[in-house]
Amino acid sequence: MKKLLNTLYITTEGAWAHKDGANIVVDVDGVERGRAPLHLLGAIICFGQVGVSPQLMHACAEAGVCITYLGYSGKFLARVEGPISGNVLLRRAQHERTLDGPLHVARSMVAAKTANQRAVIRRQMRDYDDETGSLKLAEQRLSDAARLALTAPNLEVLRGLEGEGANAYFGIFNQMIRAKNLAFNGRSRRPPLDPPNALLSFLYVLLAADCRAALESVGLDPQMGFLHRDRPGRPSLALDLMEEFRAPMADRLCLSLFNRRQIQQADFETKETGGVFLKDDARKTVLSAWQDRKRTQIVHPFLGEKLAFGLFPFVQAQLLARHLRDDIDGYPAFVWK
Repeated sequence: MKKLLNTLYITTEGAWAHKDGANIVVDVDGVERGRAPLHLLGAIICFGQVGVSPQLMHACAEAGVCITYLGYSGKFLARVEGPISGNVLLRRAQHERTLDGPLHVARSMVAAKTANQRAVIRRQMRDYDDETGSLKLAEQRLSDAARLALTAPNLEVLRGLEGEGANAYFGIFNQMIRAKNLAFNGRSRRPPLDPPNALLSFLYVLLAADCRAALESVGLDPQMGFLHRDRPGRPSLALDLMEEFRAPMADRLCLSLFNRRQIQQADFETKETGGVFLKDDARKTVLSAWQDRKRTQIVHPFLGEKLAFGLFPFVQAQLLARHLRDDIDGYPAFVWK
């Protein structure tokens, strides 16, 4: 399972990845820039114009290593993977539960998401003064949303509570960024309109890829979700699982990179469309920090065992599968403390 922590990110335009014996080799302009044993990788993610040889694609398909292609800005383009060997009985149970009884799992996910957003605010209050009292107010609003989510009567009310939590959280997100000249002007996507949004969107792309891989590794269908509505091409269950990890894995890392001055205003560029994106060198800094974050050891609240943070999506996918098989009564969503 530990190999799932090892994702190879290829970020250089014009790079060529190919197979050499049991290794993957990356060349740039005909010069070898790196190699890694294929059996130690869980995934390969390519940014921009990156070439992959047919021999390497075949080897990855046989080894269960997924190749994901992203645009230069991080937009998802395509995935190349081998046959999916999902358990048909598990997927049938997933299909039935998402149609007839999605609320119980969705409640747990939303409650965990808002509780984890509250935990980010509490850590900020621990490290810095809350001069205006706005952080405390947002913390209270998130506490109320998390509590009410556990008894929401239907999905529409639950989604409203999730929206209320997001409004409280992102309403004070700019205050948690201590670096100057990096204003967060509310959540913006497609395209992100300021540096904090650009970094958040980039981290969410990485998190989504990990969550999808986690679900597929236990035989669940990433398309059939409990909280997010079904839509062609949308990995709804992967987006559901992401909700538990956005705040502790992506948002917290975003704040740390800005507040420690590891990422600054000069690390972004603005396109003609108004979209703001990370520059190439900054992207490498973020990817390195992301891998370090995934290797951080913390105690899983349900299992009571210390694990690398990057394995938590895989643990949660296993717990969800156990719940759908009726091995455990409820789905214990991840709450960060």
